[in-house]
Amino acid sequence: QVQLVESGGGLVQAGGSLRLSCAASGRTFSSYAMGWFRQAPGKEREFVGGISRSGGSTYYADSVKGRFTMSRDNAKNTVYLQMNSLKPEDTAVYYCAAKIGIRVEVTTSGYGHWGQGTQVTVSS
Repeated sequence: QVQLVESGGGLVQAGGSLRLSCAASGRTFSSYAMGWFRQAPGKEREFVGGISRSGGSTYYADSVKGRFTMSRDNAKNTVYLQMNSLKPEDTAVYYCAAKIGIRVEVTTSGYGHWGQGTQVTVSS
């Protein structure tokens, strides 16, 4: 079992940057592939990015590619989402998610563990 706690959200102007963190409990963090998802009001939760267990492979939605970067520190049980060149359309609640196994999944159903979310608001 793993518990996830996100932090780092807030209000930022368009063009600005934020770094989200997701701290995981437990001693088997390196067994989990991790994902970041987001959900805007009235919309479905969508994949933002994913990272392999070792951190050697990352995957991104087309909408954030080149602007967002995922990383992880297995010694600190933490995964990060660096968000640059933020746009108003990036406004959403951001969730981190964990799944046992090698593959990064792009659908919510692939993940068994979720954090509570952190709000990101980008003003124009």
